[in-house]
Amino acid sequence: MASDSGGTPPGPPPGVRILVVGGGYVGMYTALRLQQKLKQRLRSGEAEIVVVTPDPYMTYQPFLPEAAAGSISPRHVVVPLRRVLKHCTLVVGEAQRIDHAKRTATVTTLATGEDGTGAVEISYDELVLAPGSVSRTLPVPGLADHGVGFKTIEEAIGLRNHVIEQMDIASATRDPAIRDAALTFVFVGGGYAGVEALAELEDMARYTSRYYHNIKAEDLKWILVEATGRILPEVGESMGRYAVRELRGRNIDVRLDTRLESCEDRIAVLSDGSRFPTRTLVWTAGVKPAPLLAATDLPLDERGRLVCTARLTIDATEHAWAAGDAAAVPDLTAGEPGRQTAPNAQHAVRQAKVLADNLVAAIEGRPLKEYRHSYAGSVASLGLHKGVAHVYGRKLKGYPAWLMHRMYHLSRVPTFNRKARVLAEWTLAGLFKREIVSLGSLEHPRAEFQIAAGKRPRPDDDDCQ
Repeated sequence: MASDSGGTPPGPPPGVRILVVGGGYVGMYTALRLQQKLKQRLRSGEAEIVVVTPDPYMTYQPFLPEAAAGSISPRHVVVPLRRVLKHCTLVVGEAQRIDHAKRTATVTTLATGEDGTGAVEISYDELVLAPGSVSRTLPVPGLADHGVGFKTIEEAIGLRNHVIEQMDIASATRDPAIRDAALTFVFVGGGYAGVEALAELEDMARYTSRYYHNIKAEDLKWILVEATGRILPEVGESMGRYAVRELRGRNIDVRLDTRLESCEDRIAVLSDGSRFPTRTLVWTAGVKPAPLLAATDLPLDERGRLVCTARLTIDATEHAWAAGDAAAVPDLTAGEPGRQTAPNAQHAVRQAKVLADNLVAAIEGRPLKEYRHSYAGSVASLGLHKGVAHVYGRKLKGYPAWLMHRMYHLSRVPTFNRKARVLAEWTLAGLFKREIVSLGSLEHPRAEFQIAAGKRPRPDDDDCQ
C-alpha cells in the first residue's frame, strides 16, 4: 500500500508508476478507479499511483452556488482526497513542467520554499494529465483589481461574506453614493456559474434584507451581463428564455448582447453605454485550460488543450492520457467529424472511468475502448425552489426542475458520506430559517491579534505567516 505524502517525493519507482496530475473530477475519479482495478498490484508493490494536486480535496463545483447562499456547509462541498484515495501517494503541490520525453514532472510542494531544496522531480511510466481549467479573463481595464471569480470554495464563501458585508456598509453609511455602490452587484457571464451564483445570492440577500431596518429587497440592484443573445445555452433556447423571464421577474437586470468594457474606479461600464458604480463584480465569462499545458512537450490544439483520441490517449504520444476540461476529446456521438465533447462535469466523470479502464487494459496488454456518451441534458438552479431542466428531450421549469437539479447532483456528488451530509443539511434548511451571518474575519484571521498587539493590520498581510 502506498503511503500519503504532503511534500516528500515518492521513493524508487515500482514496476509501474502512474502519475496523475490534478485532483479534480478527472484526477480523483481516475485515481479512485485505478486503485480499485489495480488493488493486487498496489498491494504487491508492482504498481504505484501518485496524485499531484494543489489542494488535498476535490471541489464539487455544482454545489458552489448553494454553499455561497448558505444552503450547504463549505466542508460538505469538498471531498478529502486522502480519505478516498487511501491506496495512492498524495503529493500536495503544483506541477510546473512536464518532460514526457524523459518521463519526469517538476513539482513544487508546500515545503519547497521552507526547506530551500527547490522543486522535486517525479519520474513516471504512465501519465494522466488532468489539471482542469482556470478562469478565462479578458484585458478589461480594472478587472484584475476589482473582479472575483467563482470556481473555488474559497471564492464562493468569500463572495457570500462580501455580499452581507456590503449590506452592512449600506445600512451604516450616510453617503448615498457609497450606499448605492454597495447594493449594486454585477455578474458577467450567463453560463451555469454566473446564473446560478447570481440567483442563489440574490435569493439569500433578499431574505437577509428583512433583518435590516433601512434596507428593502428592492434597494438591491442585481445585473447580469452576457455577451451573446441568450443565457444557459445548455438547457435549450426555450428554457433559456424562460430563465431570463424568471430573473427579470425578480427585478434582476439581464443585459444580453452586452459586454463589460471597464470596471476601473469601481465603476462597471457596459458596451451599451450604461455605467454602474459597484463594489461587487463577479467574472464567470468562461474558462481556459490550465497554464501547465503550455509547459509540456505534448501536442496542443489552437485553444491550448491537449489533442486526444477517442480512447483518451494523447494523440501520437505513448503512455500519456488526458480527459476533462484540459483535453480536446472527439465526440463520436455527434454525427459530424471534428466535433469535440463539451468541457463539463458530465463528460469528465464518464471519461475518467473509460480512461482508467483503458490504462489498466494497456498495462495488461488488452485492447482499448473508445469513449462514447450522448449528452443527457442539463439542469440549472435559479434560486430556492426555482430552476430549469432539459433532460432526455423533456423540458421542466420551476419547482420540478429545481427538485431534479438537487436530486441529480446529490446522486453525482462523490462518497456516501457527502451524500448523507448534504441531504441532512437540505432537510434541516427546510425546517429552520436561513443563516445570515458573515464570517469575513475568516479571510484575515490574525487581524484581531495584530490590533491587540498594537500593530495595525494591512489588507495585504499574509495571515498564514
